[in-house]
Amino acid sequence: MANNKVNTDMHDAPDQPTSASCEHGKRALAARLDWNLIRTFVVVADELNLSRAAERLFVTQPAVSQALKRLQSQLGYTLVQRRGPQIALTAAGEEVHRIARGVFADVSSLEMPAGDSLDQVVGRVKLLTVSRMHSRRYNEFLADFHRRYPRVELEIEVLRGHDLLLAMRQNTASFGIGLCRVDTPPIERRLIVPQRYALFCGPPHPLYDRADVDIARLLHEDLVTFTGDYLGDTLSPLTLFREHHGFQGRLAASSSNLEEVCRLIMCGYGIGFLPEGAFRRETENGMLRKLPPEEGLADVDIHLLWNSQRPLRAAETVFRDELLAAFDRP
Repeated sequence: MANNKVNTDMHDAPDQPTSASCEHGKRALAARLDWNLIRTFVVVADELNLSRAAERLFVTQPAVSQALKRLQSQLGYTLVQRRGPQIALTAAGEEVHRIARGVFADVSSLEMPAGDSLDQVVGRVKLLTVSRMHSRRYNEFLADFHRRYPRVELEIEVLRGHDLLLAMRQNTASFGIGLCRVDTPPIERRLIVPQRYALFCGPPHPLYDRADVDIARLLHEDLVTFTGDYLGDTLSPLTLFREHHGFQGRLAASSSNLEEVCRLIMCGYGIGFLPEGAFRRETENGMLRKLPPEEGLADVDIHLLWNSQRPLRAAETVFRDELLAAFDRP
């Protein structure tokens, strides 16, 4: 009878989770979790706008909404709340965002195992850069760095300025070399290449062979510009100059790629803004003509960028310190 009583009591008692069952539950979640959904959520949490998130992910807005629903279903709790076109993160969403960004930072900073030689720096550096970064000192640094640290793998990806900053905020790369006019926490920046923009036209343009050209003559010319040339973005000094001087020309062409902007200017689509140093050869060869004002238009300097929340590995630390030292030398 006593044994029956004990058995009955044990049967009626509610199940208590054990450490083993909790650990099993964590492993089960990790096994079934779709990390593509986590990636989508990180972008949504960064943008707090489904349309902009869809643009960055190159998918439709309904696809983003469906991904959020699937992730919330897998996790078992609500991550976001809709407020018209905008969204807000719940407390759980904030925590998932924090954890997910840390996970992506850890994964993207993985480096190759160290070799037998303890004095040899081994690892991987992922570098994001804008196109046409014209600097002899930078080229000399890359050659010298590879000679001194041959076992550091360098991966370079070219992005437009706006996307580069977004990628740095998401901790998807070791460093960026690009445009960053103002402090943008958690991004650290160090000026490495001063860059001055000026106005140019190409041989087919009516102003190319004109002897005397003043700013007043330029105000109604068609423009070639960057798709990122709007107030608040990385190239907004050009926008401010354009608005200050009252440029009223028609927008004839645009591109997010510096090389394509140059091509359009050389082909006579209109006058446009280019960094002087990066296109000095084209100017000297007669493929471009620099227009007034002679002193140029605006400074849009190039910086070395990194995320202050990212723990740097040995190869990344050496790369940053050596690059900054190279540009600090007179």
